Amino acid sequence: MKVSIITATYNSSATIIDTLKSLEAQTYLDIEYIIVDGASKDNTLDIIKANSSRVSKVICEPDKGIYDALNKGIKAAKGDIVGFLHSDDLFASNEAIEDIVNEFVISGSDAVYGDLEYVSKDDIFKVVRLWKSGEYSKTKLKNGWMPPHPTFYMKRELYLKHGLFDLSFSIAADYDSLLRYLWVNSVEMSYLSKVLIKMRVGGVSNRSFKNIILKTKEDIRALNNNHAPVLRAIVWKNLSKIPQFIFK
Repeated sequence: MKVSIITATYNSSATIIDTLKSLEAQTYLDIEYIIVDGASKDNTLDIIKANSSRVSKVICEPDKGIYDALNKGIKAAKGDIVGFLHSDDLFASNEAIEDIVNEFVISGSDAVYGDLEYVSKDDIFKVVRLWKSGEYSKTKLKNGWMPPHPTFYMKRELYLKHGLFDLSFSIAADYDSLLRYLWVNSVEMSYLSKVLIKMRVGGVSNRSFKNIILKTKEDIRALNNNHAPVLRAIVWKNLSKIPQFIFK
C-alpha cells in the first residue's frame, strides 16, 4: 500500500530540516514524498536537496497559497493513501506511517486519523497542547468536532471523487473539506489512539485576533456550504479546545 505524503513549503528554511528528518526516519518503506514549493526565496530547496533521500518529486512554482500547493500535490500523487506533513510539523514517532497503514488494513476504513501534540516553536519536546481526538461518530460534527487535519489520511480516490481544497477559503479550507468528506459524503473513518504528529504553535489561523475572527467567519461559511448546523458547532468548536491545554 503506497502512501503519498505531501509537504507544502515557502521560505521554510527555519523548520524544514526537522520535517525532513522525521520523514527520513519512517520505518514504512512504500512512501511517495512530494514537496510543493511556492518558489521560495530562501535556501529551503537547498536544505531539501541536502537532507532528504526519500523525496519522490519536487514541484517548484508560484502558487496561490498552501491549499493551492496541497491540491497540486494531491493531483501529482500516485499513492493509495494521501496525507500531509506541513513544513513546520514532524511525525511523533518513526512508526507513525506504519501504524497508519496497519490501521487501514485492520479496519478496512476509507480514512484514518489520530492525536496531535502542539509543541513549542523553539522546543519540539515541550508540549503546549494535546489534541486527543477520540472515537469518531458523525453526530460529533454537530458539536464542531473535527479530526486534527495533519493526522488525517484518506484514500486518494476519495479526494478525486469528493473534491480537493476550495481555494475561496484562506484559512478554513481544511475544515470545509472535512465537512464535505465526513458530513456530506459519510466517509468511513477509523481512530488510531496515538499521537501521530507534533505541530509547532503559531499557525496562521491563530496568529492574531484578526485571523481568529476571519477563521470563525470562514468556519461559518464552511458549515453553511455543507448544510451542517452552525451555531451549536461554532460554540462547541471553540469550547472544546479548553481541555487540550489542561490534559497536555
